[in-house]
Amino acid sequence: MAGIKGSTKLLAVLGDPVGHSLSPVLQNAAIHKLKLDWCYLALPVSATALPVALEGLHALGAVGLNVTIPHKQAVMPLLRAVTPLAQRIGAVNTLLRQSHGWSGDNTDMAGFMAPLLRQGADLSNTTALVLGGGGSARAVVAGCGALGCGRILVAGRHPQRLQRFLADSRCLADRLEGVPWSRLDAVLGSVELVVNTTPVGMSPAINACPLNPGQLDRLRPHTWVYDIIYTPRPTTLLRQARARGCATIDGLAMLVGQGAAALRLWSGRHDVDEDAMLTAAGAGRAAAPESRDASV
Repeated sequence: MAGIKGSTKLLAVLGDPVGHSLSPVLQNAAIHKLKLDWCYLALPVSATALPVALEGLHALGAVGLNVTIPHKQAVMPLLRAVTPLAQRIGAVNTLLRQSHGWSGDNTDMAGFMAPLLRQGADLSNTTALVLGGGGSARAVVAGCGALGCGRILVAGRHPQRLQRFLADSRCLADRLEGVPWSRLDAVLGSVELVVNTTPVGMSPAINACPLNPGQLDRLRPHTWVYDIIYTPRPTTLLRQARARGCATIDGLAMLVGQGAAALRLWSGRHDVDEDAMLTAAGAGRAAAPESRDASV
């Protein structure tokens, strides 16, 4: 990397695996625009090595860190403090340097919300439908609540898992309801936002779609359809939704949104260039097609 000097400060994303991450590409693009003497790297860190890695990176003077799979929950007891938001979501993805260790925050919710806000989506008192009840869905549910959605439906294929997700997520939003996958047809015509948090449609199964053609036909024109997957780009879901007049957002926009939110926390700067991050991430995605969803 050009411009690295003896004074250059380190930031990094820790994961296992982590070589596929687009975060170094998009973060270094924004860091360059901010004229900061920083460098952001991807560092492979196993679960057993996480405690010593955090200690060592703090001793080395690292400015800030991201953590991704499998560390988002495991890192929490290793931190000096965790924000209330991250506690509610149950995961941390951003670490902030403190005098004697690290504190943790979660920017996934902000990342989810950012492209909707940028595009002027008004979701006050609307109904949102979240497909899937995995880890990513918790940040999405929290974001839907923060955007003012009056009703949030979560659809799952496995009733027991869905009920567990709902029980664990009541603290994230009001009016949270479960919908069996078999009842999707009955609700799709009344929603203003659909968010896919499942892996259906992710590379290499690029022709798969979480909704069948009949279900897609129930969507009203101008419904927001959001897929946190970004390989392929667009996914079959987004391509089919566009053909029906829906507004669409992909996972690359969410990835950039959460990365920009993290960089603002580390730098204290509000002039983070998200367009530069998106351009860099798009180019990086083409060069690293195994990068697939909006994880760090």
